[in-house]
Amino acid sequence: TEMAKAGINKKILAQLGGEAHCFVGDESVAREALERGVTRSAVGMERAALLQKPCIFAIGNAPTALLSLLDLAEAGKVKPALVIGAPVGFVHVVESKERLIASGLPYIAARGRKGGSNVAAAIVNALLYGIRR
Repeated sequence: TEMAKAGINKKILAQLGGEAHCFVGDESVAREALERGVTRSAVGMERAALLQKPCIFAIGNAPTALLSLLDLAEAGKVKPALVIGAPVGFVHVVESKERLIASGLPYIAARGRKGGSNVAAAIVNALLYGIRR
């Protein structure tokens, strides 16, 4: 989400050659999601899957984003370098995290119903600080 992206230390990320992206807020994503009758998170994951570089997917809000990413990975449309699964809430939250754990993809997951954009950003930042050391 945009909130997770906002919490990531983009200065250190850039020093390490990385970039942060979030497509869920794009008008074209919202329009396509409405036309197809799917969530913006699902379409956002499809857009992210088109990036032609190794990607860490940090999901801290919508379990639908995590489920969409897992569907894309199972279909061979994306091969994440790492998935940070920290969606928060009640509907499909636990199921999405357990599916991530069982997926065989490299992951960090906040098990249970807790998580959030701040948790996803904190995990990314911890990785960045560890790499920078």
